[in-house]
Amino acid sequence: MINSIIKNSLKITLLLLFPISASYAAEYLTFFLAGQSNMDGYGYGYVSDLPASLKKQQNVMIFHGNGVFDNQANGGVGKWATLRSGHGTGFNSDGINNTYSKRFGAELSFASTLTKQLPGKNIALIKYAVGGTGLHLNTGYSNWSPDFRDGDAQNQYDFALNTIRNAYANKDIDGDGEIDTLTPVGIIWMQGEADAHASEASANAYFTNLTRMMSLFRAALRQDDIPVVIGKITDSGLGEEDIMPYIKRVHLAQQQFVEQDICASYMAKTDNYPYNEKDAWHYLSEGFIDMGKDFAMAFIELSNKCKQNVVDN
Repeated sequence: MINSIIKNSLKITLLLLFPISASYAAEYLTFFLAGQSNMDGYGYGYVSDLPASLKKQQNVMIFHGNGVFDNQANGGVGKWATLRSGHGTGFNSDGINNTYSKRFGAELSFASTLTKQLPGKNIALIKYAVGGTGLHLNTGYSNWSPDFRDGDAQNQYDFALNTIRNAYANKDIDGDGEIDTLTPVGIIWMQGEADAHASEASANAYFTNLTRMMSLFRAALRQDDIPVVIGKITDSGLGEEDIMPYIKRVHLAQQQFVEQDICASYMAKTDNYPYNEKDAWHYLSEGFIDMGKDFAMAFIELSNKCKQNVVDN
């Protein structure tokens, strides 16, 4: 009896002197994917067109924030899950269950390409995108402006922050009972059609608005030199001069942003993506697959120019 008490006392003393530290199971290189319809997966990217290799990726996790228009409920709510098809338009989440759609965006081929380029690395995606949304205040169906004050003053910027906050609130994203580390390494932005369509004012302000938004996202991710890849907005040749009369101004603004930021690059291969002949705005399945691959390779190339070199680490 006395020996048992002594042994138990010794165990307690050792625990007090040398407490067991939390076990960190895995580090996830984390990417924030955001923008409007082509990032969302609004167009003609159908799950039924996908190769089996892209439909489910066991080594990649995704937090897809629920996308809603300004001042609607549950913007940015979501839950971590293994990456699979169905994260296109029509996806929604109540924070407990994810409801998947018949469409997909850039996330599948983006993650697949990264896992091949970064063998041995764990990949996590945080996604928030809503179609028809503009950077400029009160532009598009909803907007990303931090100056938005209408109604409850909850817009795309607020919902994107909600998405990031909710994603980082879960310390065990893969559900194995151990604490995971989310290391932010990249922002992927595909947006601008609404600003090119709305007005001369929205297009002229795009450089200022884009610079401000990327700075705010970097601050939210607590990494002021995190690499940013900007996707060139759609240029299908199917009449966009009429529906997007200011597209050239937005193109110039995107290029100007990249030129003044050493940790930013311009992914301009979108000109080659196939479109539905009746839709000048959105890609076919092949285009969405190519977009993910091209974003991933643009990031790999960009990371070599920034302090944060995930390729060699």
